[in-house]
Amino acid sequence: MVGVLLSRSGGGCAGRGRGLGRRECAPYGDLDLVLLHAGLPGIEELAASLWYPVWDAGLRLDHSVRTVAEALSVAQDDVKVALGLLDARYLAGDRALADQLIGTATDHWRRTAVRRLPRLREITTARWATHGELAFLLEGDLKEAAGGLRDVGILRAIATAGVTDALRPAVLAAHRRLLDTRDALHQQVGRRVDRLVAQERDGVAKLLGLRQLQPGASGAAPRPGAAMDDGDALLRRVAGDARTVSHALDDAWRAADRLRSGRRRGGDGRSVRRPVARDVVEHDGELVLARTAIGARPDPSLSLRVAAAAAVTRLPIARATCEWLAAYCPPLPAPWPPAALAALITLLGAGPGLVPAWETCDRYGLVDRWLPEWTRLRSLPQHNPVHRFTLDRHLVQTAYEASRHTRDVDRPDLLLLGALLHDIGKGLAADGAAGRADTRADHSALGAPLAEAVATRIGLPEAEAALIGTLVRLHLLLPEVATRRDLSDPKTVAGVAAQVGDTTTLDLLYALVRADAAATGPAAWSDWKGRLVAELVARVRTALDTGVVPSPPAPDPALVAGPLPVVHLGEDRVSVAAADRRGLLATVAGCLALHRLEVISADAATVDGRALVECRVQPRYGLAPDPVALTADLRRAVGGDVSVIQRLRGRALAARGQGTAAPRVVWHRDAATDAVLLELRAADAAGLLYRVTCALDEAGVQVRAARIATLGGDVVDAFYLVGGWPPTATRHRIESALLAAV
Repeated sequence: MVGVLLSRSGGGCAGRGRGLGRRECAPYGDLDLVLLHAGLPGIEELAASLWYPVWDAGLRLDHSVRTVAEALSVAQDDVKVALGLLDARYLAGDRALADQLIGTATDHWRRTAVRRLPRLREITTARWATHGELAFLLEGDLKEAAGGLRDVGILRAIATAGVTDALRPAVLAAHRRLLDTRDALHQQVGRRVDRLVAQERDGVAKLLGLRQLQPGASGAAPRPGAAMDDGDALLRRVAGDARTVSHALDDAWRAADRLRSGRRRGGDGRSVRRPVARDVVEHDGELVLARTAIGARPDPSLSLRVAAAAAVTRLPIARATCEWLAAYCPPLPAPWPPAALAALITLLGAGPGLVPAWETCDRYGLVDRWLPEWTRLRSLPQHNPVHRFTLDRHLVQTAYEASRHTRDVDRPDLLLLGALLHDIGKGLAADGAAGRADTRADHSALGAPLAEAVATRIGLPEAEAALIGTLVRLHLLLPEVATRRDLSDPKTVAGVAAQVGDTTTLDLLYALVRADAAATGPAAWSDWKGRLVAELVARVRTALDTGVVPSPPAPDPALVAGPLPVVHLGEDRVSVAAADRRGLLATVAGCLALHRLEVISADAATVDGRALVECRVQPRYGLAPDPVALTADLRRAVGGDVSVIQRLRGRALAARGQGTAAPRVVWHRDAATDAVLLELRAADAAGLLYRVTCALDEAGVQVRAARIATLGGDVVDAFYLVGGWPPTATRHRIESALLAAV
């Protein structure tokens, strides 16, 4: 008596091959086979005769050999194996033996599911923590992320247990589309892969025949003739399907919780209704409307107040309550009543409860009623490598991060609103038409009037609405200036102070910058960037408080005394003093690149006949260099050692940028007190600063400061060139030298 089953996890290889058990065959999926027997002697030899031909055919195979009792025992101990057996399918051999296992495993699951679901939920939550939420990720895993294919299997298991009707038509349709997307991704890449990375989106969209209609600037109907093949359409469809799956699973978990709590209560099973806010009560672990709230004329602010109560208490809103609010809650007037504005501020400042409460309301269309602009922002991809979330989730996440800084500002309410609206201009072209979220138009300038209009509509006074517009317009000012300009230059500080205007706005911008970076992703912030922004804020605050721009810091006394050369290494600083000569900055930059150090900023000066170079650095690959070797090479290089110079040139020539866009040079005439500012925008590469500073030196230009900003795979390098505004011919000669060096 031998049977072969096709299963998700016949023995110890949980999680693979389950789709074949359900006849959902991915182009590059693997096989998961269980050889089922009733104590047959020599079963291992029989198994080998089955497995080896599969391997020889080049197929991926997970396999196990079990008796019925052994398979049930493993399923008893491992909830993932138990789920796998729910999808087991007879393939060949003794059907009665296979049916015995399938039937017994299914019956056992139905009898034990309620007490085993908490363990399944723990495993699922851990997986979500690792892979994130598919609905909001720009490069999510179609299978493992929250809302992905794996979660549909969880829903199927919950439905099999009879806990709730988890597989509604909308879920089944979303599942089919996710399967189609996964299959197209396999075909596009030519191998098994489940992560929908950015470079494959357009190809997958073409295989699926997706075409996107761009919505109007305020979420209006699509513009005629705007159809286009676009990976953005795919990402938005995946996001919608993932939301559907996630919402269904949330409902299913709550149904399971209610079932368990009802069994624990015993008796008549009645639960107590507990008031938590005006018109809102808790019932069975969910928020529902108080009976007095359901009248002939519901309060227009009711949906916002329910959302705020959910965020503060971190309790879910009952599905029936959301459906009632979507059907009967009247639209908000313009301007909003004070109760609605207060509820929105409470919602945005609720901390960890904000995101799930907002997402629930978005699921039922309530957010679109509060903010009609949200239709355009929902699931909008951000074509920037530092971003991890779609635009809508980024905005909500920024508000959550801003709630950590509300005690640092005079107007926490405006900080929270500014955080929610700071990128509202993304996805708009300069003419106001909808476009990609990485449009070259300045989204800060485009978003400022939109944010001000929203602020006016929700009930802010004119002056406060104007301040919201200012926050949106200037929300990139501090990090851009801190990383691209010389903070010791009085003109830099004075320029920022003039734009900010007062310390209240400065504090709001500083908190917004930190919240925005935290919501963007780990690549958007670093210790050095934090120190630069904090230094800029401190200097601008002094200028605003006193009316006097702080003097530039004096050079390190150790560099202006003692025998030459002088080399000092700090945690993130390298300082060098040597006999004054041309090309010292280039030599130091090259030596640092040789030791795999990235230069973040560089300052060059001449004091009493000696040249001083001070650099802020960070390891290019995370490992600090040997300080003894670095010091020795710096001393030899600035002393003119030919062997070190040759090594620098060889390494610099070997490392060239790989970007597809052409490099660009931009001149700024009045950005510095005593220098001309030149910006180079190019692909990043090791040794780039060395090549560029060598080119400037050979062009006869003296650099007194450099600021290096890395944006994904590109850099924006700013150089302060000593002297007045160069003639046109000189500028062209310098540009040509720089572009040739890049």
